[in-house]
Amino acid sequence: MSRPELQAPPEIYYGDIEAKKYTNNTRVQQIQAEMTYRALELLNLPPDEPAFLLDIGCGSGLSGEILDEEGYHWVGCDIAPSMLEVALEREVEGDLFLQDIGQGFGFRPGSFDGAISISVLQWLLNAETSHPTSSPPHRLTRFFTTLHAALKNPSRAVLQFYPSSDDQIQLITSIAQKAGFGGGVVVDYPNSKKARKVFLCLFVGGGGAGAQQQQVPKGLEGDEDAEARATFEKRRERLRAREKAGKRKNIKDRDWILKKKELYRKRGKEGVPHDSKYTGRKRKAVF
Repeated sequence: MSRPELQAPPEIYYGDIEAKKYTNNTRVQQIQAEMTYRALELLNLPPDEPAFLLDIGCGSGLSGEILDEEGYHWVGCDIAPSMLEVALEREVEGDLFLQDIGQGFGFRPGSFDGAISISVLQWLLNAETSHPTSSPPHRLTRFFTTLHAALKNPSRAVLQFYPSSDDQIQLITSIAQKAGFGGGVVVDYPNSKKARKVFLCLFVGGGGAGAQQQQVPKGLEGDEDAEARATFEKRRERLRAREKAGKRKNIKDRDWILKKKELYRKRGKEGVPHDSKYTGRKRKAVF
């Protein structure tokens, strides 16, 4: 079966049907959760401290949910409107932007404490037109140059992607280095065709809190399937525990409703009802 990035541009490939199918696939959910946890591990953020992260190619918010659970504030960008629409329907906490990352970012310099990206970078390796600005080197240069500017010093960016050849890895790493990044490639389970995962671990400045953090982390070895199942099952257990403890957003009280309405207004959603003394009022039972 042909790879998705070879079939159509992402904003076309992930239409309404494909976006919902992708999001509701439990296998996809497991893989996304596993790789997001691994990306956060490689990001090496200070423990028990708040951080503001950029989720590049956030899609429908599967990776953003992990960031929420870990206590991070985040902003997500994606080029597929249908994916972002699904994210809005799922009421993710992060702010969302419709953005072609190949054209670069427009964030204020030093805005983010770190950045992650899951299964996105390979989409920049295909030219959609013959125009010079559509060439992979040009788009990658815009991407890495503006990403470097948007990150604080020191910080890290961890980008998981699926290269089809070593030449693509070399192209991506060389352009990232020219943009000012340090770091390199981390390969998990390199001897497994099925479990092999490639992460680009990039440093801005020292890339961490000490000189020892400048070394590129080592890839994982061993039984990937067992580790992935354990991580995913632990997450499911945490969600069940929250539901039993009443910490999930099932009880929609006045404060919850006001918070969501304010979030929708900030995102420019039309038709948000006005606040009143009746907002969130518990209605009497009708017999």
